Amino acid sequence: MLSTQKDSLQSHNASNISSKPLFYELEFSNRFHSLGNDFFSVQEPDGLENPELVHINPSAAQLLDYSADSLNNSKFCYFAAGHLIPENCQPVAAIYAGHQFGHFVPQLGDGRALLLGEIKNSAAQYWEIQLKGVGATPYSRQGDGRAVLRSTIREYLCSEAMYGLGIPTTRALAIVNSQEKVWREQLESGAALVRLSPSFIRFGSFELFASRSQTDKVQQLADFVIQHYYPDILKQSNNKQINPYQLFLSSVIEKTALMIAHWQAVGFAHGVMNTDNMSVLGLTLDYGPFGFLDTYQRDFICNHSDHQGRYSFQKQPGIALWNLTRFAETLLSLMTIDEAKQALAAFEAQFTDHYLSLMEQKLGFFQSAGNNEEAQERSTLVLSLLNLMEKNQVDYSLLFRRLSGSIIAEPRPAIRDMFLDRETFDNWHQHYIRLLDKDSLPERQRREKMNRINPKYILRNYMAQIAIDKATHDNDYSEVDKLLKLMLNPFDEHPQMEHYAGLPPDWATEISVSCSS
Repeated sequence: MLSTQKDSLQSHNASNISSKPLFYELEFSNRFHSLGNDFFSVQEPDGLENPELVHINPSAAQLLDYSADSLNNSKFCYFAAGHLIPENCQPVAAIYAGHQFGHFVPQLGDGRALLLGEIKNSAAQYWEIQLKGVGATPYSRQGDGRAVLRSTIREYLCSEAMYGLGIPTTRALAIVNSQEKVWREQLESGAALVRLSPSFIRFGSFELFASRSQTDKVQQLADFVIQHYYPDILKQSNNKQINPYQLFLSSVIEKTALMIAHWQAVGFAHGVMNTDNMSVLGLTLDYGPFGFLDTYQRDFICNHSDHQGRYSFQKQPGIALWNLTRFAETLLSLMTIDEAKQALAAFEAQFTDHYLSLMEQKLGFFQSAGNNEEAQERSTLVLSLLNLMEKNQVDYSLLFRRLSGSIIAEPRPAIRDMFLDRETFDNWHQHYIRLLDKDSLPERQRREKMNRINPKYILRNYMAQIAIDKATHDNDYSEVDKLLKLMLNPFDEHPQMEHYAGLPPDWATEISVSCSS
């Protein structure tokens, strides 16, 4: 089910929150900094003018053993805006390269983000803290290094929406707005995002040094990631017959396959799957022109800057493998081509197994198929439903949620009437019920489990736009607060938010998001 990360990353609770020093007085550690100056540039932030706190995320605050109330003060605001940096922090911008829309760019880097360091919480988890939008870095590429309130709200809400869905992701702690004006096709308010991750290291971090033939740096970075984020590899590779770097590649491949399977199952399109936006920890990273499916469209393109549809919804698994292949190429100084190919060959089966398992669960199959024939029937059932949904322009999330509440021989009109071709749907539904009858799970238990994998609420673009409009036009952040609470618990009913559980309004089709989003 879509709850793996949510259970593991927040296993400790609010009882760990006690009297602590002010946030900016914390003792930060700097493991990433230990790699040396070849991996980053030291950069002091350029704080935002007259900052104001927009929102603090209680869920993310707990990861650092804080409450939102304890951070709701002017000093934290100035910390988040880039003015009040702890004495033991050395802000740095990471350097990396990357393939952007298929073309290799030999040097990129954090153009809007500064890594301050990391905090170890009471559960012995390390969380790196970045400030995004606090000024230019050596990698801003003639940009101003600022973020705007519009895009900051989008990333804040979506990273937490993904977390609420149980999908591996970076986290968002807080937003600050300012009176500083930034030009993005029009004047907008400069803003900053405080975001968290176990690590922000990307495929592109390895590409930089491999492209420069700095194989010693590639190995140094690989050793660093293995030591701190894949320690089990060291235990497995004690056997000299096992190449630890092949295990590292295989681990990244498996985590990426799982992440992409979650994306496809929930109907999420990232929009910019460049290699510099791919995490070596399999986390959803860098939210720009994302979009969740409304009607089911395989070729859905959420990014209006993607004129060729390279990163369309249906192409995401293939692009992930393409990106992983570029990543594998960076490690060829540490393994043979055959070892890299062997690792890469596992991706397709891993993705397919994860994806079909998730889709079967969305339809209520929580027990293993009895035999290969039954497994094939389930796979065919999933694919035929998707074909029928696309042909009839059926809303993706809404259909699965309605199915969750109606496992009966005859589908409710609320489900059947979503299809223009009702006869074909009826035939599909009869086949569906026959397969479910082979499963011994009690109906009530099945419905409860389906309701924990089929969200009632997803962050549709129009919902984020309402929050943005209220914030930018009326200085009203109440919708940000409402949506954050909703997205952190998307499987619950929330009667007061029922208006967000249905079809999007007609004007939602007019929303356009691009790389500037």
